[in-house]
Amino acid sequence: MRLSLIRVKIKLTDKFWYKVARTIVKAGRFPFPISDTLIDLLKNLMNEEQARFLLNFKKPSLTLEEIKKRSELDENSIMKMLDELMFTGIIIGAMSNSAGVMVYRLMPIYPGIFEYQFLRGTKTEKDKKVARLFENLFQEMSIGAQKNYESILNMFKDTPATDRTVPVEKEVEVGTESTLPYEDIKKYIEDYDDIALANCYCRHKNELINDPCKIKAPIKNCFLFDKSAKFAIEQEFGNRVSKEEALRIFREAEDHGLVHKVFHVHSDPNIGIEAICNCCSCCCGMLQMYYRGVMPLHTISSYLAKVDEEVCIGCGTCVEKCPMETIDLDDTIAIVNDELCIGCGVCAHHCPEEAMHLERIGPRHVFIPPKKLKTSLS
Repeated sequence: MRLSLIRVKIKLTDKFWYKVARTIVKAGRFPFPISDTLIDLLKNLMNEEQARFLLNFKKPSLTLEEIKKRSELDENSIMKMLDELMFTGIIIGAMSNSAGVMVYRLMPIYPGIFEYQFLRGTKTEKDKKVARLFENLFQEMSIGAQKNYESILNMFKDTPATDRTVPVEKEVEVGTESTLPYEDIKKYIEDYDDIALANCYCRHKNELINDPCKIKAPIKNCFLFDKSAKFAIEQEFGNRVSKEEALRIFREAEDHGLVHKVFHVHSDPNIGIEAICNCCSCCCGMLQMYYRGVMPLHTISSYLAKVDEEVCIGCGTCVEKCPMETIDLDDTIAIVNDELCIGCGVCAHHCPEEAMHLERIGPRHVFIPPKKLKTSLS
């Protein structure tokens, strides 16, 4: 992607930090504005020695042997540097199943470094400053994307879906999971022995900038699995949790109207998962990027919400709960806009008359263009 399309006006005099920022941005799939705000953020997350070390990552993932060939540091110093950067969530390390060696991956800004800064749930003055800097970055992205709306939209048309939306389990007709068994939250939990529980990074970041969750959703309900869980536990980003406790927390999330978002390894739904988030529309980074007009909402879903018009009384509960604002009332009957429905099941779970249900039609790619904001900045 051409980063220049969303670059904001900047006056950068520090070429070194600009180079570091560009290296980190290139490690991800999404365009990101390289601005003075980003430089300030990086200076708050790492010292100059650590930043210089990151320049070794000409490609995002390296083994220790590859790092040794690129770095002037000795092996002990490299390991010390890696330990420091893993603890701060700038680099993650995991064992490669195919190669049998540790692979160290440089995290992009978002998704990546952003999440790891808030998983622990700490509330120091530094945390508050970092949260505010991220908020400023997201605002810069909104301004840049709106100014280059058509170009941004074209950029994302060929990128893979960010996540998979999994519906509330009890709203899915019994037996329909047989063809795609991995859509079921309970099945995911049964498949993985290593499960870590952490703070919702999006809601915690919003708390740090005094903009807490509007529906007062629980904050400790972000899950990591398998290698990501092991890394999170080792580096104190999260705690190991039992399958039973995980299921209880998922049920609690459903009762608060949160959306289950599954993140697969390399964004490939045919392989394992890294994390499951329980998202509210007021805090979720992905949903907010859509509402702020920064990027499309691109997810994989197998369901659509359907209304039983003979049962619906037009109470408006589904309108209130829908995270995508896809349901309206027409003559006291709920009407679903299929193009905006992500099949999350929140409406069906909360319908007091049981007039909403999910119909299996997928899997399908749901690609919703970013909001076009009516502001003087667009």
